[in-house]
Amino acid sequence: MIKIARAGGYAAAVFALAATVSFAGPSQATKIAPTTVEASYLDHAGATMDGETLAMNEAGRAAQLADNVMKAAEAAVPRPRALPELVGAHQRTEVSTAEQDCLASAVYFEARGEQIEGQLAVAEVVLNRVASKKYPNTICEVVEQPWQFSFVNATGSIPEADRDSKAWKKAVAISTIALDKLAAEVSEDVLWYHADYVSPSWGKAFDREKKVGVHIFYS
Repeated sequence: MIKIARAGGYAAAVFALAATVSFAGPSQATKIAPTTVEASYLDHAGATMDGETLAMNEAGRAAQLADNVMKAAEAAVPRPRALPELVGAHQRTEVSTAEQDCLASAVYFEARGEQIEGQLAVAEVVLNRVASKKYPNTICEVVEQPWQFSFVNATGSIPEADRDSKAWKKAVAISTIALDKLAAEVSEDVLWYHADYVSPSWGKAFDREKKVGVHIFYS
């Protein structure tokens, strides 16, 4: 019985050590495994207790090690973050590329008065158009295409946003979230939308997917 308990303790420790390497990564495995194993060897070398007590202590150490491994694994895996938290983390004035600037501009001019879910849906429509074969292949070409977005005039020029405003910083955050696919509001086949206070004739030709804020989205 004592031998079985001791074998169980060793098996648990080996499993925990293997899990540490697999889930926590080399740096975290280095912190946990050697110190625990060293302590186990020292206990064996100077043990004066009976076999059953020793086995129980080994089982306790193995359980503690397994608990440490689980905590390390949970810390190593990024937890999903809600959209408001993502927006707060990515708000800034600057954009990284001209393409992101065009996407943030589309969000700013089309939906800056909307809730962030509605802003994200607008950004996704732009990206969906880029990915489709029905529209140009770059973000700026999609946004600047005449008569597609209400803020773009006939020449395809984008107005200048107030880049010191909170609305612009939020638009930049939304563009980052959409580009990095950190969250999603509409499906990839949604290519059109319009405000709920207008009824364009083309709306009958497509499938209505959902309404987000004041915009109705179609695929």
